[in-house]
Amino acid sequence: MSFSDPIGDMLARIKNAQLRAHNIVSMPSSKFKVKIAEVLRTEGFIKDFKILDIEKKPEIQISLKYNYGNPVINSIERVSRPGRRIFSSAESLPKINNGLGIAIISTPKGVMTDVSARKHKVGGEIICKVF
Repeated sequence: MSFSDPIGDMLARIKNAQLRAHNIVSMPSSKFKVKIAEVLRTEGFIKDFKILDIEKKPEIQISLKYNYGNPVINSIERVSRPGRRIFSSAESLPKINNGLGIAIISTPKGVMTDVSARKHKVGGEIICKVF
């Protein structure tokens, strides 16, 4: 099955699983999705993730995180889409909710948060906003 926007599908699956209070959400895996999951884990938005080989197709399982029954991720939204790419320089990267949230950026130095991109003075494509 092919998707026109696999990252948008990943974010929608996470959002829908948290609305239904699921503990684990699974989806087809890719290197880019793993990098996004690593950023979400290091920033504390998800518990953990693991990559499984089910019938020779890699699948990523994300363990969602809740705080007193409420999801840790209040909102997760796609910024740059396949039809409209959004790029930003290091100086003009957006601050999400005055620094309480993060923006995930795809840079030449890898996938990182907006704070790390400002620190390394590198810009790139704004993938999504998480709060």
